[in-house]
This record gives sequence, structure tokens and C-alpha cells, in this order.
Amino acid sequence: MAQDHSGVVHEVDGHDLPPLQAAAVIAFGMISLLVIGVGPALLGALVDEHRITPAGLGVTAMLELFGMGISTGLAGVFLKPERLKAIGAGASLVLAAINVGTYHAHGMSVFLIRAAAGVPEGLLLWITVGMIARSVTPERWAAVFFTARVGSELTLALLYAFLIIPRSGADGGYAVMGLVCLFGLPAAIFAPDRYGPLMQAQGVTGALPVRGLIALAATVIFVSANGAVAVYLQPIAHRAGLSSDVARTAVWASLAAQILGGALSTLLAGRVRYLPVFAATVASFLLVWLVFGLHPPALVFIAANCLSGIVALLVGPFLVPMIIDADPTRRSAMQSAGAQVFGGAIGPLLAALVVGNRDVHGVLWLGVVLMLIGFGVMVWLYFTNDRAIADRAAQAIATES
Repeated sequence: MAQDHSGVVHEVDGHDLPPLQAAAVIAFGMISLLVIGVGPALLGALVDEHRITPAGLGVTAMLELFGMGISTGLAGVFLKPERLKAIGAGASLVLAAINVGTYHAHGMSVFLIRAAAGVPEGLLLWITVGMIARSVTPERWAAVFFTARVGSELTLALLYAFLIIPRSGADGGYAVMGLVCLFGLPAAIFAPDRYGPLMQAQGVTGALPVRGLIALAATVIFVSANGAVAVYLQPIAHRAGLSSDVARTAVWASLAAQILGGALSTLLAGRVRYLPVFAATVASFLLVWLVFGLHPPALVFIAANCLSGIVALLVGPFLVPMIIDADPTRRSAMQSAGAQVFGGAIGPLLAALVVGNRDVHGVLWLGVVLMLIGFGVMVWLYFTNDRAIADRAAQAIATES
């Protein structure tokens, strides 16, 4: 099939996407993941307003991310990449309504409403990851997406920190989120209506290969470490004697730093293998969490969170090629976004089990354990990859003979 080389997203199979279509697809993903960037500020505001408890903060984040991960994963298995315009527009409208519906919610109603928000968020994310998984350089387009996403999150976090939450509280924050979701409607006009099939996976049926499943599990564990700590940023700041204003400043400053991390990952994509990036990320996060545990002054706390922002955006795009190495059919890569979201959900769930209303420092130890386990599995996958390739070649030869 001849390819349209005027496109900017070059697919492994099928037609390339022109710039306007690629931008529309990225916009869907930006809307879907806004809650991850500004969630700590919104959930922290709900805690400050006594609408949820500190333990409830982790449960709320977990439920929304679980909803997102489940819907992304199920869409990747059961939905054909067709009627993307209608799916994107419909999901954006539903998500806008749910965000506005969070107004005045307390306790259990917060849990239910935010869990429901995960469904349209997951569908929007599925559209974006479908484009990335089909790209010749998935890590580069994942980096472009993450960087664009962080730019929108930074803008919203600044508005929250200095204008919206101080004046209107959490309700104002969720109302603005609802308005932002309506940008999905013009994006749907320009988005592609379908993607080409993953040709490498044609004729391949059944469960994902074992190495693909292991790579997805490693992704879940690795991402859950930062998810567990990040959602408790405001309580950690309070434990260090710092105000909510410092915590909100740390959120938007970290988002600004993430732009640097996204630019760095874009620069390194296709030039550096994923394992050195993962190693640098682990070292950086361990340093950040050590600082958090030492009750630092405000500037040090904010600087440490900026470092975590840089490496969080740096590592994210490299998770996709790691999964593709484990499963070259790219079927597992189609589940990469769901795995990352599940990690973001499981982290707060586990954190809710180890924190109390007075002391949240147990979450720092939890983050260390989860990150080291995930990294250990990734190291094993990396150093056994050549053996796996040889095994597949030998199997193919035996089949032909």
C-alpha cells in the first residue's frame, strides 16, 4: 500500500497521518490525562474542605484511574479503530458533564462520580495510543504527546494555584475541567475517522505472549511507585510543616519541569536505549523521596518535586519500546497506556493501605519498594531479549521444516 509521505506520523503499516489529524488525536489524549497533572491539587482541595479524608484521597484517585485503565484496555481488545470522530466527540461531552457533576459532591458520591469519569477518559486515551502504537518511532510520538499534555496541565495548574482554587475551591476547579473537555468537539472535526490495521498482528490470535504480559506487569509496578507518592504530595508537604500554597506551587513547578523532561525524551528518542533511561529515573526518584522524608524547607521541597517531574516525563515514552521489544507484534504495546494508567491507579490504592490520617510517610517506603521491583523486571527483560529473539527464530525454522 502506498503511503502518503506528506504526513508527520509515519505508520509501520497503512497511511501516514497529516499534521492536523495528528494534532487532533494528541488533543484527545491531553484531555483524557488532564486529571493526572492537576489531580493532586484538586484532591488536596477536597481534603482541605473535609469532603474526603486523606485515605479517601488515594481511593478517589485509584477509582478514576482504574476506570480509565479498564476502559482503555477493553477498547484496545474489543473496539475496531473506526468511527474515531464520533467516539472522541461523545467521550468529550460525557467527561465534561461528569466533571461539572462533581460540584458539591462529598464522600461516597465523590468516589462514584470520579470512577465514572475514568470511562470517557479511557476512550479518549485509546484513540491517542492507537496512533502512537502504529508509529515507526513510538517513543518520539509518545514524547510529543506527553510534552503537549504537560503544557496544558501547567496552564491549568497555574490557574488553579493562583486564581481558581483560592477563590472557588475544588468545585471551581472541576467546573473549569468540564469546560476544557469541550475542546474535544473541535478536535473531533479534524481527527481521522479510522486507523489502519496492525499488520504485524494479523493472523495472531489468543492471549498476549508471556514476555509481553511480563513487560506490561513491569510497567504497572514501575508506574505505581510514582503514582503512590505523587497523589499524597499535599499531605506530605503538610507533614513537613509546609502550607497548601507550597504544595500547589510544587505541582505547577513540577509541570513546568516536565516540559523539559518531555523535550529531553524527544531528543533522546531513537538515539538511546530504554534501560539507561530507566536507571537514571530510578536514581532520581529515590533521591526525591529521600528529600521528602527529611522535612525539607519549601524551596527544597519544590525543587525536589521539579526533579521528579523531569524524570517522570523522560521515562514515560521509553516504556513503549520496552514493551515492543518484548512483543514485536505490537499487540502488547496497544495495552501500554492502560498499563500505565493501571499503575497510576494501583499506586494510590496501595498507598491508602499504608497511610494514616496523621502520618503519610509510609507511602515513601512503598514507592521505593515498588520502583525497585519494577526496575528489576525490566532489567531481566532487557538482558534476556537476545535470547528471546533466538528462541523465536529457532521456532520459526522448526515450523518451516
